[in-house]
Amino acid sequence: MDKDKLLYGVAYYDEYMPYERVDTDMEMMKAAGINVIRIAESTWATHEPEPGVFDFSSVRRVLEAAGRHSLSVIVGTPTYAIPPWLYALHPEVLAITEQGAGKYGCRQIMDITSPVYLFHAERIIRRLMACVQDYPCVIGYQLDNETKHYHTAGPNVHKRFIRHLRAKFGTVEAMNKAYGFNYWSNRVDAWENVPDPTGTINGSFAAEFECFRRLLVEEFLAWQAGIVNEYRKDGQFITHNFDFEWRGFSFGVQPDVDQKAAARAVSLAGCDIYHKSQSELSGREIAFGGDICRSLKEDNYLVIETQAQGHVDWTPYDGQLRLQAFSHIASGALGVMYWHWHSIHNATESYWKGLLSHDLLAGVTYREAMTIGADFARLSPQLMGLKKVNEAAILVSNAALTGISQFPLPAGQDMPAGQDMPGGQTNYNDVFRLMYDALYDMNVECDILFPGDVDKFKNYRLLCVPALYSATDDLLLALKDYAASGGVLVASFKTGFADEHLSIAAAEQPRLLTECFGLAYDQFTEPQDVYLEGDDFALSADERRVSVFMELLRVQGAAVISSYRHDFWGQYAAVTRHAFGRGLAVYVGCMTTKAYMIQLFAGILKEAGLWGVEQESGFPLIIKSGMNQAGRMIRFYFNYSGVARKQDYLHGAALELLSGARYQEGDVLEIAPWGVMVFEEE
Repeated sequence: MDKDKLLYGVAYYDEYMPYERVDTDMEMMKAAGINVIRIAESTWATHEPEPGVFDFSSVRRVLEAAGRHSLSVIVGTPTYAIPPWLYALHPEVLAITEQGAGKYGCRQIMDITSPVYLFHAERIIRRLMACVQDYPCVIGYQLDNETKHYHTAGPNVHKRFIRHLRAKFGTVEAMNKAYGFNYWSNRVDAWENVPDPTGTINGSFAAEFECFRRLLVEEFLAWQAGIVNEYRKDGQFITHNFDFEWRGFSFGVQPDVDQKAAARAVSLAGCDIYHKSQSELSGREIAFGGDICRSLKEDNYLVIETQAQGHVDWTPYDGQLRLQAFSHIASGALGVMYWHWHSIHNATESYWKGLLSHDLLAGVTYREAMTIGADFARLSPQLMGLKKVNEAAILVSNAALTGISQFPLPAGQDMPAGQDMPGGQTNYNDVFRLMYDALYDMNVECDILFPGDVDKFKNYRLLCVPALYSATDDLLLALKDYAASGGVLVASFKTGFADEHLSIAAAEQPRLLTECFGLAYDQFTEPQDVYLEGDDFALSADERRVSVFMELLRVQGAAVISSYRHDFWGQYAAVTRHAFGRGLAVYVGCMTTKAYMIQLFAGILKEAGLWGVEQESGFPLIIKSGMNQAGRMIRFYFNYSGVARKQDYLHGAALELLSGARYQEGDVLEIAPWGVMVFEEE
């Protein structure tokens, strides 16, 4: 991979085209500044039309054309969508899930532990790698596609799960005790009688099964990486396109993959980020997705898929494609790739439009992409490989996510549109996004930490912990030590409630953290007509509304920031602060509005020494920063609105890279609707 060139690319499927036009397409790509394409990851049935018969002519045709047009290529392993003949010969390769046996037709429906599936997957991977390995245009390989466990839960998986439990606990008695299996006569007498977890009423057991299934994804990607590593050459990378919880767009932490662990299989992290557009374009999904992906390897990453036009309601306004592309680079991406080049003329994604519309002509979106490609090519020396040094972090946890999913929160009265789960529930990611979005809107850039990152806590002035429902003693004590050592810790309700087995502590809550936060509680409820009061925040009544969940906090040394306005719950604290050791511990005992969270964070940021000129402004003006390879600071000013904005330039003397104009601190900027300005400080 050329480390001096931003990648700008598309997924390209010659196999989907209505007629042969590979050279025409690549000429159009070059004219748009596109320098990389992704191929092969979804066309197993084309490359192996019948068992053991291989045809890579379309792959070779594209690779040869890419060589002629000086385009780089990322080759994907075509294992996430199985061919009909494999199902016809071996229907057992389909995953049996909580809903029963699957039916053929969709993608990602297989049991990734099936020996038959793995045999055929290995064969197609090896044949494809042998075909492509000597093409100099191939710069890297993508493992599978948005891999998850697909809720596989058949007999083969159950047997492996029992082996996992035996290795973890040693005896059934130890398992019975950890999971509280005496309840409702669930006590297990022998390993062969461990029940099917898909029918369990025991949240601890169900959560362990989810943890186990995430391990299957980690194992599967590592297995594929082992095969690809036998063929890849020096300088070629291995990546994977991790995705996020899906609510019609990328929303939060992926429930079905421990991405930090799974990323050990790749040399370069990658992700797929999709988001709302038009008047709902905010950049929040671009930011949190990038922050998660950057944190997987603690390095730059690739945006392997994002939208060009996408859904009908995502057709971008003029300027939005540029805004999106530079937003990804500002988060530390090494490149941006669209799904996909051309709009598909058949099947389920016919209206998920690509860079070209169905006419395959140079339309409006393509012409805007040309400006991005030209700027990426021109500015690669300044923008390639930006390094972020953030002093705020958010701790995320798959275990906590699973724990809350076993005991769901109710729907919120005033949750932002699209931010409550289907079925009238609120989940872990709603709490994560409440904290993350408030910081984003205040121009506070964050890193993402994971439960195994306790040694990195000390690197941050501010550590936010949303709904850490399930956690080990060691993790909770590390949070306590972080605050005692001078850090500013902000935790939400449901933190420290259960151990790693989802067993609720027979102790005051929050478990092991009552001294740290200077409070305790033993009651909680769903709020009805409850509001926050007692603070000096400039908020309306609606912005003070409490929704979803509230803990009735009794202070034991903490100072009350806000209490509940309610005839009966008014005696309890809602949000508190506690000077602990050399640091500060803030506890948010209820689901607040984002407006309240922003006001709360304003004071916290000042105490953490993180309040600066960027925080005086806020959404829709978003400011991001990073250090380039020449050691110069790059500042991005984004206008996430459809109204032109006048804004003082807040930083040191700089060259604005898109226009070539020079600016001094205090100069007035004019940022176009959905516009971006990029500054290299002198």
